[in-house]
Amino acid sequence: MGNDALKASQAPGGLHHALARMVGSWHGTSRVWFERDELVDESPIRGTIRAALGGRFVIHEYQGAFGDQPLEGLALIGRHLDAGRHEIAWIDSFHTGSSILWSTGAGADGRVDVLARYGGHDGSPSWGWRSTIEQPDDDTLILTAWNISPEGEEVKATEIVYRRD
Repeated sequence: MGNDALKASQAPGGLHHALARMVGSWHGTSRVWFERDELVDESPIRGTIRAALGGRFVIHEYQGAFGDQPLEGLALIGRHLDAGRHEIAWIDSFHTGSSILWSTGAGADGRVDVLARYGGHDGSPSWGWRSTIEQPDDDTLILTAWNISPEGEEVKATEIVYRRD
């Protein structure tokens, strides 16, 4: 990727410009489901998103709770111009345990839409984890994730609805 391609991507309407729009301090609500239509937690959450490496990436750091247990997490989010996809490396004190969840996907219209695989280390089938990030306006950010069973059934697992501070 040359500097010209990156500069074009950072211009209004570009894919890196869409990442830059997320930069800021955020507050909102985190929701978690373990089964379809069975909300098991709804808690306040705070997050910050900052640019890294000249706008090539953003880093999302957040703190919240699941029930009475604190949780924190971090995601490195980027747009790989040569490969034509978004890439996310995510860690979280509740969801990912001691692993790094690596997700990729093309997305469209400034929307991040990525897929990861997890589990299956003991010979059992692996599961999918699909994540989206949408920013319908400058002051709203929606991060949603779905579990995908080995049979392909997709069920909403988490949703963060942020408002800009």
